[in-house]
Amino acid sequence: MYENNYPNNTYHYDTGNMGGMQTPKGAEPKKGMGIGKKIAVAVCSGLCFGIFAGMGFLAVNTAGNLLGERLGGNGGAGKAEVIEQQEDHVEKIEDTADVQEIAEVKNDAPVSSDATVMDVTGVVKAVMPAVVSINNRYVEKMSFFGQVYSSEAQSAGSGFIVGQNDSELLLVSNQHVVASAEELTVQFVDGSQAQAQIKGVDIDKDLAVIAVQLSDISSETMDVIAIAKLGDSDSLTVGEPAIAIGNALGYGQSVTTGVVSALNRAIPVSGGQGLTDMETSDMEINTFIQTDAAINPGNSGGALLNVKGEVIGINSNKIGSSVVEGMGYAIPISDVKPIIENLMSKQTRLKVAEEDRGYLGITGVDVRSDSSELYDVPQGVYVSSVIEGGAAERAGISRGYIITALNGEEIDSMAELKEELSYFAKGDTIELTVMKMMYEGYEQDVVSVTLGAQSVTQ
Repeated sequence: MYENNYPNNTYHYDTGNMGGMQTPKGAEPKKGMGIGKKIAVAVCSGLCFGIFAGMGFLAVNTAGNLLGERLGGNGGAGKAEVIEQQEDHVEKIEDTADVQEIAEVKNDAPVSSDATVMDVTGVVKAVMPAVVSINNRYVEKMSFFGQVYSSEAQSAGSGFIVGQNDSELLLVSNQHVVASAEELTVQFVDGSQAQAQIKGVDIDKDLAVIAVQLSDISSETMDVIAIAKLGDSDSLTVGEPAIAIGNALGYGQSVTTGVVSALNRAIPVSGGQGLTDMETSDMEINTFIQTDAAINPGNSGGALLNVKGEVIGINSNKIGSSVVEGMGYAIPISDVKPIIENLMSKQTRLKVAEEDRGYLGITGVDVRSDSSELYDVPQGVYVSSVIEGGAAERAGISRGYIITALNGEEIDSMAELKEELSYFAKGDTIELTVMKMMYEGYEQDVVSVTLGAQSVTQ
């Protein structure tokens, strides 16, 4: 045995047990590292981990406080706000996903054909070739102290193409647009122009059908224009979209949109001239479509359309009042289809120059439907006076007669009688249907009248 002596300690190594180690004399034997030492090492390791973890937490906390101070003014509030913003952001993303999912479901659902369509470019592109601008050159008369003065004037309006026959293109407009016309000019969608003649009018309904000779229209223009499709105004509902196209202010075709504001608006009218004095007893009551689509001067005679591009009304700027906004009116197309068809079948006539026109020589008063019922008299033109030596007196017509027709065409007003007479020259012979008062009541008679030269009255 090898023996090594140190002061106060002696170690003994047993060569028979190389792995064994003897404790010093007077000390407890050691087994490996010992349980106590292991515990001590674990405690030290834990303390070291705790120290480094604490330092890391402190660094993160310090950085959070700095960020919080920048965002929220103090560390705690800033962190709370950051967390809240992150939560809100997540919620918004989730909400957006939900909305997208709902939208996809809705897109799969069928879309109602009655839905309001704000984009009307397709309708306008299809219908604009059927709409025209109308320029009316007429002679305006004014009376001062018994003297009559005349001056030439012009007005602008609108119309739309409704048909074609062997020799003519037929268009609809308002009667007041073409009234007293010496010359009518129609401008088509391509900018070309042609002269037009009045084919027929209905003053009470403020309707006119005018004709353009096909020989006056180029083949290029015929290729681009179109015939308007008439719709059904009886099937309209309040709130559905409405589109107005017309020659607003005479600047050319323009488009306005809105909705059908009301139906069957009863408005007093007289001779196609819009609102009349409410105290006038001989006014006519017509019904109209009300819309908030802007209808300005020049739009009269133009088309009011539905979203299918069908004409549901004939716009009239004469109806209504200038002191309100968003209240335009149109003649319901279903109410006047038969009248339009009748006017289209009439023979086209040319107006006679004013200096060559024939005159009847009477003054007259309208007998409207309400007056006819109230006083039990026929509807027409009541002859209030006859000019001495005039055509009417020579034909035997006297005061009290009621004129009801001219050449078989019904006459309802003095304005309509004047309009019809403008197509006859002095010396022409016409036939007037009159009602004359007899003891047993009114009796009908037909009187031939040779028209005379111009005088102060008709």
